Amino acid sequence: MSSHPNSPTHWDLEIKPQSSLFDLNLREVWRYRDLMMLFVKRDFVAQYKQTILGPLWHLIQPLFTTIVFLMVFGNIAGIPTDGVPPVLFYMSGITIWNYFSSCLTNTSNTFVANAGIFGKVYFPRLVIPVSVVLSNIVRLGIQFGLLLGVMVFYWIRGEAQVHIGLSWMLLPLLVLLMAGIGLGVGIIISSLTTKYRDFTVLIGFAVQLLMYATPVAYPLSFLKSKNFAYLIEWNPLSAVVEGFRYALFGVTSFDMSSLIYPSVFMVVVLFIGTMIFSKVERTFMDTV
Repeated sequence: MSSHPNSPTHWDLEIKPQSSLFDLNLREVWRYRDLMMLFVKRDFVAQYKQTILGPLWHLIQPLFTTIVFLMVFGNIAGIPTDGVPPVLFYMSGITIWNYFSSCLTNTSNTFVANAGIFGKVYFPRLVIPVSVVLSNIVRLGIQFGLLLGVMVFYWIRGEAQVHIGLSWMLLPLLVLLMAGIGLGVGIIISSLTTKYRDFTVLIGFAVQLLMYATPVAYPLSFLKSKNFAYLIEWNPLSAVVEGFRYALFGVTSFDMSSLIYPSVFMVVVLFIGTMIFSKVERTFMDTV
């Protein structure tokens, strides 16, 4: 602010309400990137600060889930895995799915969980859900490292081929799609939970159901002859999971054009979610 008595007042920072629904002001989120990184560190450290095993839980969870899938879908149901060793098939699906589910569930309670912070200091509220998506990349990296270790183990034993090629360049795009869809849907739900707390109870149950509507525990080719196959194909996450396995193993019936739909879906849901989120953040302290 200028201190000269005869000079016009100039403020370094001016906080004012949004003039329209489309006034998203994403540039301001970038200005607070240092705060975003602090939230990323906070989320990762606080999550395991009072646990015995700490980040090892990132490895234990996919291992135990893989064992359950192996018993139920592999041994009991006898569902094929497109020529991929069942352990690798299930673990790959679980790895990419865990990233999406973490992004969605952790961003869906942004307003309710951070009401205390929001009521004390100003910063772009969108910083927190974006920081959640970034902090979950650490978890994804740990679980992907475990997956690579198991892949090398199977390759040494001669039970699987390690498919390393140009298809691995798809991995960043697939992670981006999962992050964008999870963030978009999450901030829409977080905006609704300011008035309707039922969504906080529903979200965990809905994510579990959505997993079974996504080819995580079965290949999409297994459903080609089923009458309800089109429902699974309309799930934008199905192509991403199939693409993830294709990038790693190169054996699934994956078509690059199938990523057009989830890409468009991500852009639309992010745009709608950001608009709703920006509108709700102006009045949410009156309802939380």
